[in-house]
Amino acid sequence: MTDPTGRRAELEARNAAMREQVDTLLSELHKKTDELRETQARAMAITATAVSKDGSVRATVDSGGALTSLEFSPNAFERSSPDKLARLATETVQQAIAKARTELNEVLAPAQQGASIDLSEMLPGVPSLADLIPKPPVVPQSSTPPRRPAPASDDEDGGSIMDRSGW
Repeated sequence: MTDPTGRRAELEARNAAMREQVDTLLSELHKKTDELRETQARAMAITATAVSKDGSVRATVDSGGALTSLEFSPNAFERSSPDKLARLATETVQQAIAKARTELNEVLAPAQQGASIDLSEMLPGVPSLADLIPKPPVVPQSSTPPRRPAPASDDEDGGSIMDRSGW
């Protein structure tokens, strides 16, 4: 027959060890949750700006690659045709998106390396911390090949393209 006092002490010791393990897991969970919130805030705050080589176009995008600002220099329309300016604006926006994607990957990389303690391994039915880590937004790539640049046109009259009535 088992000694009731010894059995009780054994159960209390196991209970204390389990409480300590749960407290450790909860502490780690709170720490990881705080880190994830901070990472998410940093990721959402990302903006990236690109400027065209000639300085006539400036594009800014957010962390998801959405265009938030597109600016043209005061003389951009005088120095270029609408087609050239459109291509330059597109290229500049794409450069800004690439910068934002790179910065987003850098911010999210540490969080995507996995948790040191994963509750799903210790407690059945509990979601994995890895599933709670935000994945970087997918920026769709164009499936159509880029258009060939139009041949350079010389302005015969040297005037502004804004003076022409093409619309």
